[in-house]
Amino acid sequence: MRTSVIPAAAGTVALALGLTACGADSGKSGDGLVVGATPTPAGEVLTYIKEHLAEKAGLDLSITEFTDYNTPNTALQEGSLDANLYQHTPYLENFNKSKKTDLVPVTEVYLPPMGVYAKKTESITALGTGATVGVPNDTTNEGRALQLLASRGVIGLKKGVGDTATPEDITSNPKKLTVKPLDPAQLPRSLDDLDAAVINNNYALDAGLSPKKDAILLESPKGNPYNNVLAVKKGDEDDPRVKKLAELLTSPEVRKFIEDKYQGSVLPVEAG
Repeated sequence: MRTSVIPAAAGTVALALGLTACGADSGKSGDGLVVGATPTPAGEVLTYIKEHLAEKAGLDLSITEFTDYNTPNTALQEGSLDANLYQHTPYLENFNKSKKTDLVPVTEVYLPPMGVYAKKTESITALGTGATVGVPNDTTNEGRALQLLASRGVIGLKKGVGDTATPEDITSNPKKLTVKPLDPAQLPRSLDDLDAAVINNNYALDAGLSPKKDAILLESPKGNPYNNVLAVKKGDEDDPRVKKLAELLTSPEVRKFIEDKYQGSVLPVEAG
């Protein structure tokens, strides 16, 4: 298994560590809970909780936004965050393995389905011979993207590779596609130079794309292992503040917020 995770440029890291929302500061503060998140949809969901539910629940919630996938886990492990929300469990497990961290999921919150997007192609089967398709370059999301392409027979993969698949695991390629791994944040900006790109949900939404309407192929929620989770450092699962936030994240109010705001582009976890 490859152990690489998304590299974050120094400027990006500085931005992530300095960018705060809703009055957050960069470290733990008294009884407050400092939660890291990517802006969309995690930051928006947390902001809804902060503005509408947290005070009544007795939760002092601060939100720190990050623009990459690597830094929020580093900040959580080092203690400048109490929790984060932005990743699925396979990514978290790979991060723990590659970085020797001990972060754990607390609860699943929503599914941000990954999609394939194209500017000149209206269906995945209409991709031309020799087309170039961009995919995320971190281990689990690259494998996830390749599995999505394989689900429609665009490519074939070695049996059992799962979300650790890489382009080297492609066993059949009838359209002779060129698969181009890129930084996930770069993929929406690269659509003009690619025939198609498999884009993570949060970066698609940030770029003004609607996964529900614009994707030419979208992940199915059925049996999908990529629900995003609230994560903490091991041992903090029973922190009363964390448990309170977990309850709010899976509440009927938050479920309705997700359904109303994202209109099927982000899917709340099934109740119960």
